[in-house]
Amino acid sequence: MAGFEQSAKENLETKIKSTGSDRFFGRILIPEETILDATSKSIKRYVVSLNAKIVVKNGSDVLKGDLLAEEPSIHARHAGTIVNVRNYRKILVETIDRKYSKTYFLPEGSKLESGIKIGARIKQGMPLTKDFEYICELDGKIVENERVKRVEVQREDGEIDIYHIPLEVFDVQKVSKGRKVKNGELLAEGRKIHSDTNGRVEIVDLGTRKEIRIAKTHKRKLFPGYIFVEMMMNDETWQFAKNVPNIIDFVSSGGQPLELKPREARLILRLAGLETYEEKAKPVKVEFGFRVGDVVKITSGPFEDFAGVVKEIDPEKQELRVAVTIFGRETPVTVKTSEVERIE
Repeated sequence: MAGFEQSAKENLETKIKSTGSDRFFGRILIPEETILDATSKSIKRYVVSLNAKIVVKNGSDVLKGDLLAEEPSIHARHAGTIVNVRNYRKILVETIDRKYSKTYFLPEGSKLESGIKIGARIKQGMPLTKDFEYICELDGKIVENERVKRVEVQREDGEIDIYHIPLEVFDVQKVSKGRKVKNGELLAEGRKIHSDTNGRVEIVDLGTRKEIRIAKTHKRKLFPGYIFVEMMMNDETWQFAKNVPNIIDFVSSGGQPLELKPREARLILRLAGLETYEEKAKPVKVEFGFRVGDVVKITSGPFEDFAGVVKEIDPEKQELRVAVTIFGRETPVTVKTSEVERIE
């Protein structure tokens, strides 16, 4: 029954196990292909510092929950006493050409101005907080908005060392007002960044930071409504399998079940990733959602906000060749599929 393939497979496996019929049955398969959605709206982005340890590689596949990167741990630069711990907000503004950036640490009590969120465009002179105490100093885009703890440590010579600890790794046992710390003492573990989706990795070095992009993947059944069973075929095993919930019948001819030819069986095993040829890993199919002739808008990079027409598609590099109009002349530019979106 279409839509009940997994249930039918589990029901058959349960019946085989409960009746001790394992010797009559082998593998039970639902062949699937992996679809990579490389359109910009499906891309998950994770900002990390240049000092972060990245544990994934370009082009590798990750599962939801996998570790992507780890920021450096935070240690006391000098001995001293913690004199203040306050809630702050870290805002990173980057110019559109990504050549310059500025980080702002804003006290939570000042309250952020509405619209201060990741991806928002901002102009020089615009206020960052409602009390107008903090003003943006460059035109650009907000690429990071993170809650942190501002920790002030007074050294023995009276100077103040300031640390900004991400809220998710802040530990009150290690950092609290009045506590004395030693030179080099651990104040906070490094923040770990995990993927919250299945997908394929792209790592982009943006000069002032790095960005890990995950293009989402999903599974699609190659033969909806069918499961494939390796079994010893006779009248008893045929009836045994037919009477399992969510199984209607076998593919048959003249009332008799059809056996897969060896060549067909090998193809199914390869599609299911259980038998390889030449390559070691099961291939991934890429779906861009783009076609030659589509009108697209560039959403990031030097040509951000330009619109153009797709002229070429490179599935291997996940790139598009887009013709945009600059100074009245049509100019071809190459962009990543994660940097554009189709205009409906």
